[in-house]
Amino acid sequence: MRILVTGGAGYVGSVSVEDLVESGNDVVVLDNLSTGHRSADLAGAELVEGTYADRAFVATLLRDRRIDAVLHCGARSLVGESIRDPAPYFRENLGGGVALLEAMRDAGVARLVISSTAAVYGVPDASPIAEDAPLRPINPYGESKRGLEAAAGWFARAYGLRVASLRYFNVAGATERNGELHAPETHLIPNALIGAAGGPPLTLFGTDYPTPDGTPIRDYVHVVDLAEAHRLALEATAPGDARTEAHLICNLGGGRGFSVREVLAAAEAVLGRPVPHTIGERREGDPPELVASIDRARDVLRWAARRSSLEDMIGSAWTWRNARG
Repeated sequence: MRILVTGGAGYVGSVSVEDLVESGNDVVVLDNLSTGHRSADLAGAELVEGTYADRAFVATLLRDRRIDAVLHCGARSLVGESIRDPAPYFRENLGGGVALLEAMRDAGVARLVISSTAAVYGVPDASPIAEDAPLRPINPYGESKRGLEAAAGWFARAYGLRVASLRYFNVAGATERNGELHAPETHLIPNALIGAAGGPPLTLFGTDYPTPDGTPIRDYVHVVDLAEAHRLALEATAPGDARTEAHLICNLGGGRGFSVREVLAAAEAVLGRPVPHTIGERREGDPPELVASIDRARDVLRWAARRSSLEDMIGSAWTWRNARG
């Protein structure tokens, strides 16, 4: 396949590009480098600077590069920021996403995988969360992604788009080439590593949640497993593949949850040193527990999280950070 990866110079995107190239696909990366990195190792893939929100530009790119399918990893993704300033989340994630759908239609490209999020569920009624659970986002980030999924579903029905939306939970880990590097960094595991390396102490946001140890519980998936799921979903969008005759939606996760305190303890065990930390107030928009039901991904995509231990994820991220110097 010839695949366009939006946001391909970012964390999830760059690791997905690695996997796609190593699997024999031709890859073009589209990234405006606002949060992606020019230094990302794209395994020889072409990097085009630009935004997926520019319909005419993207349509021309799709035609000129003879793109067969799109993996859409580009998005704003900071929950707290989305609450403070929702406008760019709806303008870019939703409005820009619709512009991408229109560009694909203009160029006759009918295969799409959306890198989506568990934030579309909000606070679930039950755990683990199945794909047919009610969608009740509690922050603009989740709402913007729910809106894009809905738009893609209607494009599928009306225009024959073959689309898969992958709702993943917390992503962690690294490859030898690429890892997680955000500014600001808001994710638990990289902040634990930063604190352990002499940076600012890790903050535990809330210890009074209705969970066994009072800290939020999350499902973690290794970024390499996620990249493999992206490739399998792209393959499922092939013409005639019954799996994407209708909009395919799959959760991706490890299928079990870890509390913040459990992650902290695992990081200290892997690193062999304490992780300095402080206790802060809850962050607005953080549900107490998010754990994925991953049966559909297993049954439909034949995917499984093979690197699901905290030790694998923390260890690979620590190795990558130390290799960067």
